[in-house]
Amino acid sequence: MTKLIIQIPCYNEEATLPGTVADLPTHIDGVDLIEVLVIDDGSRDATSAVARELGVDHIVQLRRNMGLATAFVKGLEAALSLGADIIVNTDGDNQYRGADIARIVQPILKGDADIVVGDRGVMTVAEFSPLKRRLQKLGSWVMKVASGVDTPDATSGFRALSREAALRTIILSQYSYTLESLIQAGATRMAVAYVPIEVNASTRTSRLMRSIPDYLVNSGATILRTYAMYRPLRVFLFIGAVMIGAGLVLGARFLWYYVQGAGDGKVQSLILVAVLLITGFQSCLIGLIADLIGFNRRILEEVLYRLRRMELLGRMDVDAPDG
Repeated sequence: MTKLIIQIPCYNEEATLPGTVADLPTHIDGVDLIEVLVIDDGSRDATSAVARELGVDHIVQLRRNMGLATAFVKGLEAALSLGADIIVNTDGDNQYRGADIARIVQPILKGDADIVVGDRGVMTVAEFSPLKRRLQKLGSWVMKVASGVDTPDATSGFRALSREAALRTIILSQYSYTLESLIQAGATRMAVAYVPIEVNASTRTSRLMRSIPDYLVNSGATILRTYAMYRPLRVFLFIGAVMIGAGLVLGARFLWYYVQGAGDGKVQSLILVAVLLITGFQSCLIGLIADLIGFNRRILEEVLYRLRRMELLGRMDVDAPDG
């Protein structure tokens, strides 16, 4: 039996949650059971009460507002404990069409993907300003370089995960899960697919993007930190190579002046050459050490995955009917 759980992270969504839940599908070909899970991220309104009135199957209430990334992870954990084979994440503001859920789960049902992301076609979304469209396009290109995965809409929160993908997902960011999870998926060789979707008219302004500079700073920091976490050797070798290259150029310049008999006044350049070369070599050594630490991280991630899997299988054995 294939069980699909649709998780909805919510923060003060009492007004939009009814429309979101009403739009969710009750039947999908290839899926035997569909359940709805609401994660109330410390809402100060009646989000949980509204969810109960709507008759959602499961509610996870966080005592205080922990942020979108934490709510997403708590949803994955709850969905796995409830025996989900496929988990779909959608927003509580009814941004995404419930009818598209049937489309994004198909690659997983067919075994073609571990993670499926809904592609909003950011260049054609009417609610996006021209600047936001360009930034989305630039961000998707940066994410493609960072993750090694084609990412036409990296920030889309409408996505489906197989049980295996959910078990392997580790989110450390406090800002958002969208970027970090894709870089992690690329680093762990998970199959990521994109499916074109449509979006509903906006019901409110984005809470994640308080301003464009704030969004750029937080997203850039997330990408850089996550990429350095999974590709430390590349990051530090690049930094080291830049410094060593600059040192060699300045060293060649000093030698040219020295051969010309004008090297006496260029001692500062020689000192800078030494600093750049030493710092460059140190960066390369740091990259090597960080890469070795990265191997330990992969071992720990594999151990965590196996523990999660064993815990999940143990729950399933307990919940299984006798006979």
